[in-house]
Amino acid sequence: MKATSIQAAGAPKAVGHYPHARQAGGLLFLSGIGPRNPIDDSIPGNDYFADGRVRRYDIDAQVRAVLANVRAVLEASGARWEDLVDVTVYLTDMARDFKAYNAVWAEHFPDPASAPCRTTIGITALPTPIAIELKCIARIED
Repeated sequence: MKATSIQAAGAPKAVGHYPHARQAGGLLFLSGIGPRNPIDDSIPGNDYFADGRVRRYDIDAQVRAVLANVRAVLEASGARWEDLVDVTVYLTDMARDFKAYNAVWAEHFPDPASAPCRTTIGITALPTPIAIELKCIARIED
């Protein structure tokens, strides 16, 4: 079985040397996707101190942006939103952000029976000043 790499023009560039996704057989594996803006690499909802540190962030804006970026990678890969089967979510502040993140998730997946499986993990940091990252698996036609 040959694995095919996918780079999505409508998604932000990867922060490392890896593709947005790889298709292997009937599965599509997305690399970690963050909420960066695909046009200018800005992070929606971030407000910075003069020295570049994050003063505050808007988790609602970041959740909406990360879901839009996941959708862009899915579409570039020939998959649909409904093809997501498993999502791992990384939050840098579980106590503060889980409720807001979960509310936006429910807007995008209103029927729990047809939503992808999901695991949410609290972590201390991500490689860029973002508060959320998603790792996804979708089904796709070979």
